[in-house]
Amino acid sequence: MAILVAGELNVDLILRNYSSFPALGRETLVDDVCLTIGSASAICASALARLGDSVSFAGKVGQDAWGDLCVTSLHDAGVECSRIVRDAAIKTGITVSISGPKDRALVTYLGSIEHLRAADVTDDMLAGFAHLHVSSFFLQRGLRPGLKQLFARAHNCGLTTSLDPGFDPEDRWERDLIDTLLETDIFFPNEVELAAMTGNPDPQKGLQALKNGRTLFVAKLGANGCMALEHDSIQAVPGFPVTPIDTTGAGDTFDAGFLHAWLDGESLTSALRFAAACGAFSTLGAGGTGHQPSAEEARGFMVQCTR
Repeated sequence: MAILVAGELNVDLILRNYSSFPALGRETLVDDVCLTIGSASAICASALARLGDSVSFAGKVGQDAWGDLCVTSLHDAGVECSRIVRDAAIKTGITVSISGPKDRALVTYLGSIEHLRAADVTDDMLAGFAHLHVSSFFLQRGLRPGLKQLFARAHNCGLTTSLDPGFDPEDRWERDLIDTLLETDIFFPNEVELAAMTGNPDPQKGLQALKNGRTLFVAKLGANGCMALEHDSIQAVPGFPVTPIDTTGAGDTFDAGFLHAWLDGESLTSALRFAAACGAFSTLGAGGTGHQPSAEEARGFMVQCTR
């Protein structure tokens, strides 16, 4: 299955296992540090390639060392990179992830993240793909205004579409996200994003509030697994019992697992379970791309967890 991921590229500086969470005027220590490729879109693309899908990436980075790291890392992961533009006038973005076993806090310099625009993803670029995925709706300030139209063009070209919103750093959750869902086939919020969007902490009620008669809504619920709303039907799958090492990118690897299974024609319940396994598996190593499963590893993990 040929998949195009259009999105942000940045590096992640991951500070892992803090002794206490940082507070103003105080210093805290961490157990480990690494500099690796970041961004929700890139982590999802890497996971799709690891699962065996044919994946290409469209995005922008600077002509700097961080941009080199992004492109080289994607290429080494098996992602086709000819649609990535290198621009000397911009700096590649960076996210500092302060990560613990159960959650993380992120601080981001956008840089190149906000420079990709819908017009950069032409109809010719869409040709030959079956699916278009986009992450980080709120961080991609250049892409955001034209995303609904881009998804409409993708549909006209025969592609299906998916969107992972990410968190709104301004905590405004404006109406254009809801409007974009009218051209979105699959929507991947996590439980925090879903509650912020709808004002309802109950995931099932939150999903019902978003129902638009078109979109398949898939909510990521962390250790509690996942839940989906398709038309009027709710499907829920429990989480896999793991002791996480690093949760960075788990939701993006979940997205990849779901797309891999769903695009291959698996049932909704089967796709949810496979996605949950991919997300859980990824938390057993450090970094967003450091422990992503192959399809065989994900299915072996599912069998192991049911014994």
